[in-house]
Amino acid sequence: MKHNTEQHLTEHGIRPTAMRIIVWEKASSLSEPFTLADMERWLCHSDRSSIFRALRLFAEHNLLHIIDDGSGQQKYCVCRCDTPNHVNHLHFTCTRCGKTSCLTDCVIPPVTLPHGYLMQEAEYIIKGICPKCMAE
Repeated sequence: MKHNTEQHLTEHGIRPTAMRIIVWEKASSLSEPFTLADMERWLCHSDRSSIFRALRLFAEHNLLHIIDDGSGQQKYCVCRCDTPNHVNHLHFTCTRCGKTSCLTDCVIPPVTLPHGYLMQEAEYIIKGICPKCMAE
């Protein structure tokens, strides 16, 4: 897997250092958004600032996107979008448990901006109660 990870990072313009490989392998194994604190807990022998720099670099190269769900903590999610703008990508944040989920099966119609505006990124967050909390 290490060779594939190195190749993947290189293809996205990222020099594959040991820390970046470790962080990317963990991040890419996840199907749900995560925080820096989560990653720090999972990679407990790694330096927080090194993990943070790797995550920021992955976001700059569109491997991850950053989610601001209003919780006060940035969350990261592996980018599985067709475009680098994260268009038509929806997140759901549960107001009870605080968990944020990617809802990749929900399609959002394109937004037409007024003349003179240029979209660089679109972020869609819906807040409500998740199925797990509804069942409790």
